[in-house]
Amino acid sequence: MAVQLDPLRCVIVDDNPHFLAAATNVLERQGIKIVGTFNTSADAIRGIEALRLDVVMVDVDLGEESGIELAERIHQHISFPPPVVLMSAHDEQDFADVIDACPATGFLPKSSLSARAIAEILGRCRSTG
Repeated sequence: MAVQLDPLRCVIVDDNPHFLAAATNVLERQGIKIVGTFNTSADAIRGIEALRLDVVMVDVDLGEESGIELAERIHQHISFPPPVVLMSAHDEQDFADVIDACPATGFLPKSSLSARAIAEILGRCRSTG
């Protein structure tokens, strides 16, 4: 008998409404439950506090805000912070030093966004954490 696993509960934070819609569509079709999308750090923090999440996907470049700073705020101000996966249209090497210094669980290029890629990052986190 197969065990039914609950889908990952995810929030996406990005300042681009077109990307939010596309990412939500892709991830939900692949079995991830998107329970919120936010385009500012302040809205994200309020939303994340109110939701039970398995992962938060955060764009590194949130317009005038920093996704890396948001990852730090989530880690510092949320009682039980969910894993944060940073994402960007730019290459990971462009942010390597700040990503390494950040409490984020991992990095994913937007072009590689998928339920499988997120699960692999979370799996690596669980096996090393």
